[in-house]
Amino acid sequence: MDAYHKLEPFVLGLFDAERMSIFQRRRQHQDLVARFKTGIETREIKVPISPMSIAGYVALSQLPLIIDDPYNKEELASIHKRLNFADKFDKGSTFKTRNIICIPILDSGVLMGVMQIINKKDVSFTEDDLTLANAIAEIMGKKFRYELGGTSQPFDYLVHRNLIPEKELKKLQETSHDNRQLIQRLTSEHRVPENDLGNALSVHYQVPYIAYLPDKYHLFQSDSKLNLSYLKRNFVAVLADVKDSPIVLMAEPNNATLLMEIESALGIDSYEISVSLPNIILQYLGEAAGGGSGPGAMDEILDEIGSSADEIDDQSDEMSDDAPAVVRLVSRVLHDAKRLNASDIHVDPEKNAPTRVRMRIDGVCRDVTQVPASHHSAVIARIKIMSNLNIAEKRVPQDGKLSFRMSGQLIEVRVATIPTIAGEGVVMRILAAGGAMPMSKLNLSPRNHKKILELVQKPHGIILVVGPTGSGKTTTLHAVLGHINTPEKKIWTAEDPVEITQPGLQQVQVSAKIGFTFANALRAFLRADPDIILIGEMRDKETAHAGIEASLTGHLVFSTLHTNSAPETITRLLDLGLDPVNFSDACVGILAQRLIRTICPNCKEKYPASESDIAFIKRQYGQEYIEELSLPEPLMLYKGKGCDECGDTGYRGRTGVHELLSMTGELRSLVYKEASVHEMKAQAMLDGMRTLTQDGILKVLKGDTDIPQVQIISGTG
Repeated sequence: MDAYHKLEPFVLGLFDAERMSIFQRRRQHQDLVARFKTGIETREIKVPISPMSIAGYVALSQLPLIIDDPYNKEELASIHKRLNFADKFDKGSTFKTRNIICIPILDSGVLMGVMQIINKKDVSFTEDDLTLANAIAEIMGKKFRYELGGTSQPFDYLVHRNLIPEKELKKLQETSHDNRQLIQRLTSEHRVPENDLGNALSVHYQVPYIAYLPDKYHLFQSDSKLNLSYLKRNFVAVLADVKDSPIVLMAEPNNATLLMEIESALGIDSYEISVSLPNIILQYLGEAAGGGSGPGAMDEILDEIGSSADEIDDQSDEMSDDAPAVVRLVSRVLHDAKRLNASDIHVDPEKNAPTRVRMRIDGVCRDVTQVPASHHSAVIARIKIMSNLNIAEKRVPQDGKLSFRMSGQLIEVRVATIPTIAGEGVVMRILAAGGAMPMSKLNLSPRNHKKILELVQKPHGIILVVGPTGSGKTTTLHAVLGHINTPEKKIWTAEDPVEITQPGLQQVQVSAKIGFTFANALRAFLRADPDIILIGEMRDKETAHAGIEASLTGHLVFSTLHTNSAPETITRLLDLGLDPVNFSDACVGILAQRLIRTICPNCKEKYPASESDIAFIKRQYGQEYIEELSLPEPLMLYKGKGCDECGDTGYRGRTGVHELLSMTGELRSLVYKEASVHEMKAQAMLDGMRTLTQDGILKVLKGDTDIPQVQIISGTG
């Protein structure tokens, strides 16, 4: 305990924070105990490892969190729908929690505890704080491992007990495909008893070991949609003891992703986690010890029959070993794409070569696997069947849609097939799902954030969000609508497709195939007493005219357009034949945006800016505006050095860069005269607009991204 008292002022000084708590995982238990809590009291606090609390969620997911406002329920719900902040400690004192950084304490991938630092003075916690906290947690993990008597590797315990020489174990590990094969070889070749193997796993993972004891444990009965074949494939069984208390039995209890899926499907607040051998888990699931069919065979058949008729069972095809390999392959690709946050999946045929499967992650395509050429047609046919497309037609492009479920969430995928000289190619776009993003998460500059809040309070007019496909226009529009979505406002939206849903909005899916276009939807909305209208895209002259008319008759209209910049949007619409006077009167503002890759927080590092970096910043931001930046000396920038979490790219995730043009009197005069793009851009910048490149430079200085990403959007890379 003395060590923690000495650690407290040091850590709080590093983060300029007010309090910290260190939770240590209790051995053989599914909860955390506060080893050290600052403040007047130092009483013991127990927290279950579950998504019901901040420390519990971080322990369960093994992911760090920065929470800007723990009292903001929307912020917590965006992380996990069941996440809560325990404010009872605040209520019982004069202390008020303002912000939190919470870090899992891990060692060799095994959870040891959680560190929580509270109330950074004057400002919020940053990505730099996250990097520092991770480094401290790594040191703590080693100390906790030593205190708990854990082992660095799953089977080190066997060496310590002289059950196998260290060299022999290492040789087995190097020549075994996975832990299941390693366990089989340890029992068959070296006669290591199962109980010793289980105890070795228990010491390493710090959870109890459960042997095959059917008189003591039985399968837990619940209404969850966990598929039996999914459980078998992942070596997981949900058991209950004699008191019917649930126990999640796993071969690898440190698999946080799998555990989160199980927890979500079970939907229960309290359960224990234990470890066992793969063959024992299969025995609990109904397979006989020899690996053949056992008492559970009929249950599995009934489960699979039920799943074929029940859409809720999201992974039956993927997880069943009896399903055709092609079916499992397609399902695995879809699930991996969602797990990796890919926006698109490309299935590209090659002449006399394997088919390439690529995913677009953070805006960049990555190879993920190859399919033998002999199976290409079968893979395409499977995708077509899932998308209700004609599998016999291979000469013309086809468009369709498929859906699958993952972790209880229905995921929709837009599918396009295109015939090539090497065979049919397929591109699948994973559609965004869920609710609207809060405006605070759009990463708008302070000026743009303040200005757009002013613009959306206008009673009427048209606001456009512009940019190329996949630049986040829909996300931005729904974030704005979420901000102004109140019971006093009637909001209609026409979209193709409807990707993001919000309560309080009347959302309509348009379909050109049946003649229900954006223009038709807009005219229908005008007869439905709207206050605010969202038109998914101004694709043609008819829709543009209808949008302008709606805004001039007392409605606030939002829409999107595929243009490169805010000033260019004006000339594009005038070229469509819009009346300059009507458009300038109707237009309130235009927001152009792009998405750029952000630096991986796990491997982010500072470096002193080079002369060429500084020259680029000054040149691209403009000498007349450079004073706004107040560049320090020396100037420090950020980059990602590459790690396992980002695939050695140095980038993880994307953020927006923005260019906000607001219609002023001077700009309206230029629109009346149909001035050039250059003239309108110059006036907009005098009015306060900053370009996409300038906003990108602001985000470089902030540490969100790096100069190469800004060079891409500026065309100088």
